[in-house]
Amino acid sequence: MLDVGKWPVFALLPPEELRLIRQACVFGSAANEALYVTVNDEVFALGTNCSGCLGLGDLQSTIEPRRIDVLCGKKIVSLSYGTGPHVVIATSDGEVFAWGHNGYSQLGNGTTNHGLTPALVSTNLLSKRVTEVACGSHHTIALTTDGEVYAWGYNNSGQVGSGSTANQPTPRRVSSCLQNKVVVNIACGQLCSMAVLDNGEIYGWGYNCNGQLGLGNNGNQQTPCRIAALQGVNIVQVSCGYAHTLALTDEGFVYAWGANSYGQLGTGNKSNQALPTLINTDKERMVEVAACHTSHTSAAKTQSGQVLMWGQCRGQAVASPHLTHFSSTDDVFACFATPAVTWHLLSVDGDDYLTVAQSLKKEFDSPEISDLKFLVDGKCIHVHKALLKIRCEHFRALLNETDDDTIEIHQFSYLVYRAFLEYLYTDTINLPPEDAIGLLDLATFYSETRLKRLCQETIKRGISEENAITLLSAAVKYEARDLEEFCFKFCVNHLTAVTQTQAFADMDHDLLKNFISKASRYGAFKN
Repeated sequence: MLDVGKWPVFALLPPEELRLIRQACVFGSAANEALYVTVNDEVFALGTNCSGCLGLGDLQSTIEPRRIDVLCGKKIVSLSYGTGPHVVIATSDGEVFAWGHNGYSQLGNGTTNHGLTPALVSTNLLSKRVTEVACGSHHTIALTTDGEVYAWGYNNSGQVGSGSTANQPTPRRVSSCLQNKVVVNIACGQLCSMAVLDNGEIYGWGYNCNGQLGLGNNGNQQTPCRIAALQGVNIVQVSCGYAHTLALTDEGFVYAWGANSYGQLGTGNKSNQALPTLINTDKERMVEVAACHTSHTSAAKTQSGQVLMWGQCRGQAVASPHLTHFSSTDDVFACFATPAVTWHLLSVDGDDYLTVAQSLKKEFDSPEISDLKFLVDGKCIHVHKALLKIRCEHFRALLNETDDDTIEIHQFSYLVYRAFLEYLYTDTINLPPEDAIGLLDLATFYSETRLKRLCQETIKRGISEENAITLLSAAVKYEARDLEEFCFKFCVNHLTAVTQTQAFADMDHDLLKNFISKASRYGAFKN
């Protein structure tokens, strides 16, 4: 399951907020701008807000998410961003909204004023339904349901495909040799544009000095050109890096071309390629290729869900596809790309899918399918024999000897025993430090080493002048040496306050004697 928390910009969001996210995008030159859509279809933005790219109506940066009211309920189906940055989205109704940097008219509104709030891109698009948008550094292209491509913005290298190098202030149809063709997929490099047709042909236009158009030369193109070298190969998806291009065939092969100084073509060397080169992935069929115009990182996913990466990975040049432990190409960009932006709009699965850990947690103390209950202090705790046997040696032995479906417990309190059983389901404990002492007793009794360690950590985190002596006594009693040392040092460092507590007055005589003697050796009573 995709974890948006892997992106540092989301690190300060509380877990309950992260759980509501259904779509997200991280962008910006330092990957510290983000937009996300919640389960209620509300849209929020946070980050540094360069050029008003958060769409909040101002230039204020914000560490707290703020809602973009005009986008709430719009159902975003495609999102892309430039390096200004500017942001462009397509909604399920086929409308296009754009905002942010506009120095080259990349917002398509005919001006060069930055857009502080999302505005409808209407010129030439009002009767069209847009399904996909893609941004280069400062230009934008959009794909309609009819398979037409519209482009606008910066055009110094012909990237809007108009036949000139004049900037294009409003959306204009990219025609010439795409005139009667149906485009099904689009992508942009920094200064170039690519389009895949329904018949598997692929076209490119714009900047080509690194061979990123795959035409076998290095000349810029002001109108779309078909990549002739892929004649007879059926392309189904294209993805562009900063100055390189990846294409996926219907048979699951990957071709790459363009810049290669970081090994981003995956050919095993660092030589640029002006013609499509088949990458040897040595693996099964590929189902997705991923790249992003802000980085030199490449990734691909196999049919069985394995993820490969190559190119610039955390500053290192990886010249051949490298198998990762990730389950999505998104994770490659979160953990290895510079900056760690998202290569497309992330989609997070809803609650229809739970991991093994989440499923077990949900079933704890749920009577529905449990086959065993513990009776503690007159209260029931519902559990599953199989899980207890798997998780705890004590229960494996006990439950192999008895078929009872109810077991009474007398030596531990309900609170402590429930926390113990919950730990077996969740791997975590949720108790205040004073109650964690009882759990420490239980962990010692059942020889549960990891649980003992967790209890000690909880106690350390919750120590105070009031409870320090109580916790020290417990540490001594349960032979938790590390904890005893910790509590002792705390008591000595807060000696005046600790000796004035009731717990100190009630301290066991032998323990008091040991404490005073050890504290004096520690230098606590020196003038």
